[in-house]
Amino acid sequence: MSLQHSVLLYQYALTPLAPFTWFGLQISSLDLVASFRLCYVLRQLRENLRDEHAKRRTTDSKLPPAEDRSFVRDALTVLAVVYGGEAVAAPLLGVPTSFMFSGVGPLLYILTQALVDALPALPPMGPYTELPLSFLDGHTRAMLVCTLVPPVVLRSPLPEVANSPWALLLASFIVTNGGFFITNLVSFLHPTPLTLTTPAELQPYGWTTTDLWSAPLVTAIYATLTHVQPFWADVHAVLAGILGGPGAVGMDKIAPLDPETARSACALVLAVFFGTRTATKFGLIGQRGVVEKIKTN
Repeated sequence: MSLQHSVLLYQYALTPLAPFTWFGLQISSLDLVASFRLCYVLRQLRENLRDEHAKRRTTDSKLPPAEDRSFVRDALTVLAVVYGGEAVAAPLLGVPTSFMFSGVGPLLYILTQALVDALPALPPMGPYTELPLSFLDGHTRAMLVCTLVPPVVLRSPLPEVANSPWALLLASFIVTNGGFFITNLVSFLHPTPLTLTTPAELQPYGWTTTDLWSAPLVTAIYATLTHVQPFWADVHAVLAGILGGPGAVGMDKIAPLDPETARSACALVLAVFFGTRTATKFGLIGQRGVVEKIKTN
């Protein structure tokens, strides 16, 4: 798939849909697909954890019984995943969180969660379903780390933060991973009462989790290509110079790439990352559980 096709796909997917536009709501097909994909995965994870818990109870009667799931808990789970990282990062950046001035996003995820919960049954996770969806995951994640995170950092009222490449990478890391970290920390997805647990990222090989390193890495790639901060323009020039391009010493700096093309390139990079992660998880390549310990999303 060429970058131009990816750009056109984004333009189509980000076009606001009727009947939402009739009420002034800027909800696109990508918003709908992304919310359904996340709620779908969260239900699969909940059911997998419930089945595993039931199997363990057959040999260990001391384990607490599974609680009856409530919709409120499931709705709070998806909201924690989506907005948990933003809730942590926004005060550090000195900007308000998106869910404080608009309830469209939270309401969309709550309604989508209700729709997914109403489905009679879900197929189990497998390589033949998850591998094609890696392409979708790459494009939805690129929207987060390329289109949503950088503008939030640049809007910081503190110039030291707005122009800091470290703040940009740290914000991408926190916003992308904070929600799942909080969710796993308080065991929102588990069938047992809420309790503090060790998130997968803090367990052995947790540092290799694809989501952890891919978010700041791809944000750095996007920032370098588009020069979102002065530092990244210099990085682009240095890299171009090393490769013999127009950024070489004594020559003009290389021009930035337009944001849509850069985002599409990052989406394809993320699709490769997530596809490799899926193939590794299901044993198509490497040693499952040794190469990396992953999250599903």
